[in-house]
Amino acid sequence: MDFALDERAETFRAEVQAFLREHLTDAVRARVAASGTYHDWEFHRAVARQGWIGAGWPVEDGGQGRDRADLDILYEELAAAGAPVEGMSVTLIIAETVRRVGTPEQKERILGPVREGRLLLSLGYTEPDAGSDLASARTRAVRDGDTWRIDGQKNFTTHAHEADYVFLLARTDPQAPKHAGLTMFLVPTSAEGFSLTPVHTLSGERTNLTFYSGVHVGDDARIGDVGQGWPIVSLALAFERGGEFAAQLRRLVHATVAWAHAARRTGDTRLLRRLGRVAAATDVARLLGSQATWLRSSAQAGAVEGAMAKVYGTEALLAGTGALLDAAGPDGLLAGPGEPAAELQHLYREAQISTLYGGTSEVLRGVIAERRLGLPRSRRG
Repeated sequence: MDFALDERAETFRAEVQAFLREHLTDAVRARVAASGTYHDWEFHRAVARQGWIGAGWPVEDGGQGRDRADLDILYEELAAAGAPVEGMSVTLIIAETVRRVGTPEQKERILGPVREGRLLLSLGYTEPDAGSDLASARTRAVRDGDTWRIDGQKNFTTHAHEADYVFLLARTDPQAPKHAGLTMFLVPTSAEGFSLTPVHTLSGERTNLTFYSGVHVGDDARIGDVGQGWPIVSLALAFERGGEFAAQLRRLVHATVAWAHAARRTGDTRLLRRLGRVAAATDVARLLGSQATWLRSSAQAGAVEGAMAKVYGTEALLAGTGALLDAAGPDGLLAGPGEPAAELQHLYREAQISTLYGGTSEVLRGVIAERRLGLPRSRRG
């Protein structure tokens, strides 16, 4: 595996940076801060006009056929700048899954509008009292003539208030073992019986509780075969885990350097030692993420490598934000909007949940232990 970037890749990095200078405006940032929604339609459509939504898809699927290096650069630069691309990221997780396992009709209905920046998708996995144990889903989907009737609730359905569909994990066979009785659906948010309520998090981000009360969808809403929900959600989770937290670490380093200059603390050796450790962790997280991206085209979609990148990156972000905010002292804790230390405080709050979503660190360590190290499944599992 070659981690080196050639001149062409660095030219693309400059192109992305120029795009951000033009389109990531103060007005965009203000809308995101006011709403708590890390998605902005104006910015999203500008990204789509560049052809960067689905840029890694083959040309025959409407993508640009861009390679691993380009994708790493694109996502790193967008995330490091704090661009509101979480809606795009989640949508691409689902769209890539549909691209691999969906029917021709589903691909035609979903992929084109996603690529054009007209369609947003949201994840519907987590439920009350289930936590990270996604296979404990109790939301039911029952055949009702030619349709499915769906009843239940999902937590943390982020961007559902902007999305056209929820990628929903539902139980279709309550008598089967819990991993075998699940099926995936794309549920329209416009469907009768669908509702949501907002939840505002510690970081200021808005997520949602979503409710399904007698929601009816056709069989064309089913993704994959009946009972194959768990393999499909496992595939989708592989696309959710990668090197995106390297960009957050890079953002943390830059924010700390900016604050240190403003606070005249550039000679603080205690601060510099901590900053050096975070800078080193940034490079490690980037390399682990590149490895996962490299293997995304394989049948396993780099699932284990994505888990490794996610565990390392989020744990490093949690430790790094704590260490650097502590080094900033009262300046970091009392900083208001627009002040140099405010970014440190914001990243610290965001980091608190980073080890939870997309699979907790404990769950992902189990995945790595079993699938990479060949260790037996724990008794608790």
